[in-house]
Amino acid sequence: MCGHCGCSSAVHDETAHGHEHVHADGTRHSHSHDHHHDHGHHHHHEHSAVIALETRILAKNDALATKNRAWFAGREMLALNLVSSPGAGKTTLLERTIRDLGGELAIGVLEGDQATNLDRERIRRAGAPAVQLNTGTGCHLEADMVARGLEELRPDFGSVLLIENVGNLVCPAMFDLGERAKVALLSVTEGEDKPLKYPHMFRAASLLILNKIDLLPYVDFSVEHAFQHAREVNPAIEVLALSARSGEGLHCWYDWLRREAIAARAI
Repeated sequence: MCGHCGCSSAVHDETAHGHEHVHADGTRHSHSHDHHHDHGHHHHHEHSAVIALETRILAKNDALATKNRAWFAGREMLALNLVSSPGAGKTTLLERTIRDLGGELAIGVLEGDQATNLDRERIRRAGAPAVQLNTGTGCHLEADMVARGLEELRPDFGSVLLIENVGNLVCPAMFDLGERAKVALLSVTEGEDKPLKYPHMFRAASLLILNKIDLLPYVDFSVEHAFQHAREVNPAIEVLALSARSGEGLHCWYDWLRREAIAARAI
């Protein structure tokens, strides 16, 4: 986890009640001291402080996300937040989508990563404008980052904004960016039980895309069970299966994208 979003466990450092010695040779060791008489009281205050911090961070983010959502609505834009584990194939899916639909839909991309501009360059080579949002130690994008990215991207009226979030199935579930929907990607090279292990993410998503189905003959993965688990945590979630590499099933994703773009313009 990260300290940036307030979910760090650093406040529960087990050496907090001890002290450390540094020897001449550079070695270190700690001496812990038990303070059983006030540990519960101290822990209670730390826990309350963490909850208060998280509440303030999320409230500030939600307020900015509301502004983003109004900005998108005023420009009749469809904004989607793409979330997944690292390596599920988000960037490859975006590249294929841009190449196939670029003449039909005006598409812009905000690329979220902790470091590098590699994915931004991939998106630009595919034919769409893209802005890189690097989070450093942060494990997710936030609404203010998206707002700053929009100032640089300057998306067209009525366009589609695809936001590729940092690869992480935990923190991005908590942070609204102002998007119309979260789209969760799961690949067949991951476990089919991911929706059960990370229920908050799949509960927050409107669409689950199962990617890399061209690899199904080579992996032990049940599509039926994966979709069943997703519906257990989110009965309303839509599901589809495709391969961004081979193109199989992409028409279902494109139909969903067209439908949502029309709905966004009708608001």
